[in-house]
Amino acid sequence: NRLDSATSGVILAADSAELAVTVRAQFKRKTVRKVYAALVFGVPKLPQETWRDRLAVQKQGGVIRTSAAAGHVPAESVMTAVRSGRGESRVSLIRLEPRTGRSHQLRVQCAKRQLPIVGDQTYGDFKRNREFARAAGTKRLFLHSEATRFEYEFRGRTATFAAEAPLPEEFTAALLA
Repeated sequence: NRLDSATSGVILAADSAELAVTVRAQFKRKTVRKVYAALVFGVPKLPQETWRDRLAVQKQGGVIRTSAAAGHVPAESVMTAVRSGRGESRVSLIRLEPRTGRSHQLRVQCAKRQLPIVGDQTYGDFKRNREFARAAGTKRLFLHSEATRFEYEFRGRTATFAAEAPLPEEFTAALLA
C-alpha cells in the first residue's frame, strides 16, 4: 500500500507477485478498511464528520501535489475527534478513515478544514510546525497508520488480514504539553 514517506505505522508488503495482485484487487474494490491517527493544529468543529471533497491531483517530474480546490477526483473520509490538548499550540488527536485512497488525501482534507497535520511540510502550517518542533523537541509528520483490515481469497481459501500499530508516544505527549 502507499503511505507518504513520513507516515508511521502499518504498511503492507506481499511475499509473492500473485499475492500482491490479490491484495491490490481489494484496494481497487474499496474493501480495505484503514484507520489513521493524526495530530492536528486546532479543534474540529464537530465530534464526527464525513468529509467529501473533489481534489485536483497533479503529478509532474515525480512530484505529486494535491489541491482541494476545483478538482474532479472524489475523496471521502470519516473524521472522529478523539481528544484535544490544552496547551499553547492547541492540538487535537483525530481518527481518520479514508473511504477513497487519493494521493495526499488526508493531509489535504485536514488542511482545507483549518486542521493542518502537525509537521506537514507540504500542506501544513509552517510557522506553527517550527514552533511545535522547537517546543516538543521532535520534528516529524504526525500522521500514523493505526490499523488495516480486509478479507481476501487466495489459492481457494478466504482469509482475513488485520494489523495494528500502536500510537507513538509523541502523539499523546504533545496533547499533555
